[in-house]
Amino acid sequence: MLNAGQKIMPTYERWPGFVREYLRLTEEKRALFMEAVAKMVEDMKAGRPFRPELRVHQVNKVAGVWEMTWAANGRATFMCGEGKQEGERHIIWRRIGGHEILERP
Repeated sequence: MLNAGQKIMPTYERWPGFVREYLRLTEEKRALFMEAVAKMVEDMKAGRPFRPELRVHQVNKVAGVWEMTWAANGRATFMCGEGKQEGERHIIWRRIGGHEILERP
């Protein structure tokens, strides 16, 4: 799974579909995703905009849904939920995979 013992994000949750899609990724792709998540969290904790290489932006035509790029054909969609800890963001992971996930983010 998402390294359940490793706490890299203060609070997060995953949609069941995200978990299924994540488990279909190769180990290499999972590692690339986790590296991108670590960078994303680092940027959030520092209170700065996401670094350009992550290409974080809102998904067109879907309010409140964001996309993050973690590889050439690696995308993950997420929403920001109500914070579970004061001063921390809560991320809800929706989908993970290639460009195809953007058809139903």
